Amino acid sequence: MSEKQKRVGASRRVRNYFLTGLIIVAPLAITAYLTWTFVGWVDSWVKPYIPTIYNPDNYLPFAVPGFGLLTALFLITVIGFLTANLVGRSIIAFGESLLDRMPLVRSLYKGLKQIFETVLAEQSSSFKQAALIEYPRRGLWSIVFIATDTKGEVSHRLADEDSISVFLPTTPNPTSGFLLFVPRRDVIMLDMSVEEAAKMVISAGLVSPEFPKTLPLKKDSKRRSESV
Repeated sequence: MSEKQKRVGASRRVRNYFLTGLIIVAPLAITAYLTWTFVGWVDSWVKPYIPTIYNPDNYLPFAVPGFGLLTALFLITVIGFLTANLVGRSIIAFGESLLDRMPLVRSLYKGLKQIFETVLAEQSSSFKQAALIEYPRRGLWSIVFIATDTKGEVSHRLADEDSISVFLPTTPNPTSGFLLFVPRRDVIMLDMSVEEAAKMVISAGLVSPEFPKTLPLKKDSKRRSESV
């Protein structure tokens, strides 16, 4: 091997080592930065309202990061405990009745409450399965997240169709996308988790979950591929 080839091989190894280290360090650094930023943001909102006697920053020579976040979590838990009884529910009902009299605030509150109830409720089945649909045209496929069965007026207007509501995420930001009402027969369910599907969307297909090729092709997928 010539001296030039040795130099090229050495530089290639160094580059590979750097890229490997970057893959390891970058996600950790970004995660730590975002976590620290979030903790600092919550602390800046909560700490000014903590009584002086209970705020350790007032009698310690250094600030205690995360104390505001722990206080917020504790207060949220206490509020949830208090509203679980009859008195708490009565207070919440009275407060909501006052909000119902405010035109703009009423719509904002109800919309946000419905979103949080849908996302955080334990009995909710939202976004627990990934699937494929033909979009934006026949022959092109997109990953979607199954939301729920189509309900309300939309379901009534589509009475002849057994449809489901799906969320079509965009790349590389899966938090934005489109709400689509798709006939159930046109949806191919995937075995991958929602998290794995989200990683695939964010990476533009560069990160794909492992899938055993020995598994038999599902009947609906086989029938759909034959019909194309």
